[in-house]
Amino acid sequence: MLGLVYVRKRVGGLKLDDLPGLEALQVPGMSDGQTKVIREGDNVVDGPDDNLRRPVLDGIEYDYVFDVDIGDGEPIRKLPYNRSASAYIPGATSRMSAAVSAKPTFKHIPKKGVLVFDMAQFDGILKKITEFNNALLSDPENKNLSLTELEFSRLGAIIKVMKDTSHYHSSKLADVDIALLLKLLKSWPLAMIFPVIDILRMTVLHPDGVTVLLKHVEAENGVLSEIIKKVTTNPSIPANLLTSIRAVTNLFKNSCFYNWLQKHRSEILDAFSSCYSSPNKNLQLSYSTLILNYAVLLIEKKDQEGQSQVLSAALVIVEEENLEVDSKFRVLVAIGSLMLDGLVRKIALDLDVEDIAKAAKASKDAKIAEVGADIELLTKQS
Repeated sequence: MLGLVYVRKRVGGLKLDDLPGLEALQVPGMSDGQTKVIREGDNVVDGPDDNLRRPVLDGIEYDYVFDVDIGDGEPIRKLPYNRSASAYIPGATSRMSAAVSAKPTFKHIPKKGVLVFDMAQFDGILKKITEFNNALLSDPENKNLSLTELEFSRLGAIIKVMKDTSHYHSSKLADVDIALLLKLLKSWPLAMIFPVIDILRMTVLHPDGVTVLLKHVEAENGVLSEIIKKVTTNPSIPANLLTSIRAVTNLFKNSCFYNWLQKHRSEILDAFSSCYSSPNKNLQLSYSTLILNYAVLLIEKKDQEGQSQVLSAALVIVEEENLEVDSKFRVLVAIGSLMLDGLVRKIALDLDVEDIAKAAKASKDAKIAEVGADIELLTKQS
């Protein structure tokens, strides 16, 4: 009886063309267990005890060394095998190798980079400031708060710089420009400051503008905190809330403000916390974006305490019944990113993030379901 194993391999010392073909199998062997080496096309069929040169892997000889392609762009793996080992099943081994070596892939996490609100209707902003300034001019009690001609001209110049985004790399904002904006934010009536905040929101996206602002913040300790407190104190004005939370969110664009944002994390998140439960969808989205940006920053800073606060806030927000879809998505991405790249995975598990993941995965909205699946996968990792 001939024992045969089919395998594609090099035939050491033998010329493939000189080997007999399959017809040699028709000739009875001389004894039971005799080995015959034959050719089948470009394949060699050899018996179980051939004495041909054995392949070597990492300095060790094996009966066979197979090339295993696990796909997904991974390099070809070498799989050694000896006849005395358990049976080799190519498909199963390949799948097993893939399962062992492949890392889980996520669709939406971790979030890299921050999100900003960079659209502005500058003509509308200037029109509103003009309207408010005229109202102050016609009010004897507040006339002294109105803009001088020079100040109004300066405001127009600031907006001109903001509009010309193609020259942000070279255009400059003067110290007096930022000083003027801060002066108006501190002195104008509360109901009139939202267009000024909107200019500030865009100014912080300007490389030079944000640098000049930081100088003022450092020189006038607490100036931004005071403005935030002013616009968020109840009863707050929705337009003030929206423009100010977006201005703070835009601060994440420039690394020079990272330390300030990290230092004032608690007061900022607390000050704007009413936004996520607001019926105003824009306020919801703005707060979710603030949460997501904080997650990205605090992961980079390896700030576990900060990450814990942001995670806790995100887990509360995501269960808000009337949360708009994009807002929910951004909060879920924040949760997933904090679990994957941050230091709070265990805290998330302790806070029943698994239930949140399952609920999200069952969503009819595709991207909510996808990020829910991402988080669920994270909960199952050891």
